[in-house]
Amino acid sequence: MNIIINTEQILTPLQHVIGAVERKQTLPILGNVLIHGSNGVITLVASDLEIELVAKIEVDVTDEFSTTLPARKLLDICKALPNNSDINFSIESNKVVMVSGRSRFTLASLPAKDFPRIDEVKSQTTFSIPQKTLKLLIDKTAFAMAQQDVRYYLNGMLLELSSDKIRFVATDGHRLALSEYESPTGLSSDKQLIIPRKGVLELARLLTTSDEDVKIILSQNHIRVETNNLIFTSKLIDGKYPDYNRVIPVDGNKTMTVNRELLKQSLHRISILSNEKYRGIRLIFSENNLSIQANNPDQEEAEEEITVDYHEANIEIGFNVTYLLDVFSVLDSENIEIKLKDSNSSCIITSTETDYFRYVVMPMRL
Repeated sequence: MNIIINTEQILTPLQHVIGAVERKQTLPILGNVLIHGSNGVITLVASDLEIELVAKIEVDVTDEFSTTLPARKLLDICKALPNNSDINFSIESNKVVMVSGRSRFTLASLPAKDFPRIDEVKSQTTFSIPQKTLKLLIDKTAFAMAQQDVRYYLNGMLLELSSDKIRFVATDGHRLALSEYESPTGLSSDKQLIIPRKGVLELARLLTTSDEDVKIILSQNHIRVETNNLIFTSKLIDGKYPDYNRVIPVDGNKTMTVNRELLKQSLHRISILSNEKYRGIRLIFSENNLSIQANNPDQEEAEEEITVDYHEANIEIGFNVTYLLDVFSVLDSENIEIKLKDSNSSCIITSTETDYFRYVVMPMRL
């Protein structure tokens, strides 16, 4: 069977699904992309058994066929060919020949029937949200997820739904990020589910800033996100997320307002001489002034003072500077608020423009 596909048609869908392909696979077929054609549509599917990505291409194909090809080799070949090249795919039993111009490639294929698919998602809840809003919520929160933590439920992001609100929460036990969006979900009771880290990062990569709605389908064990040309499916983490509300400070009675970029740049400079392992810095709050200090085992020191809006009692507190910089990198408002109670309590950081994004950072002992 012969099919002709232009590189402009196949490159973007291939790049979309490639994120589900692990470089080191226990099952060889998981290194392949499933290619299925029928009724004028070619479907590309990649999976690592945890997430599955499906992209569709409209081409002139009438006969039905299925095969699998090495995903990264196929992508590399398509990228290496001249722009806007036609590729003739000739599909045989255990190999596929690709011809474009005077180039010819023969790739080994594996049987399509052996490609593992995620079970059909039986919808329990379905709702829609603008694609750019979903991307924004994930981008503002994902950095606080844990990575390879023994508390496996922290290696992902909590999606919490109520009848009129969507909330994402991520924490690694040292800092917490929360973002929310008011939108009807059609739920009669609250629902919590945990999306694994890889699924969160892939979804963030795939989403665009389009105003078009995406459809979110939830089942007992899966989340599915559908756009016009892409279907993302991820298994959920089976576990109970900790009660994050307990770590969000509500008694912070001291508020500092500061220009975000000014504080961010100052922290960058001072962090150069912080302890490379622990990354600790000292913040000293006084009337309209913030002193930032760092030192390291080599007896090197750095100190800088910036003007802030602060009128409470003096406080001296230590933080991991990386955690603070991560927050200031995802916030994009001109000014931020930092609320705290004392030198032993977590601080809460918000934008002065909206409280839809909140960040909690635990102090550290210096």
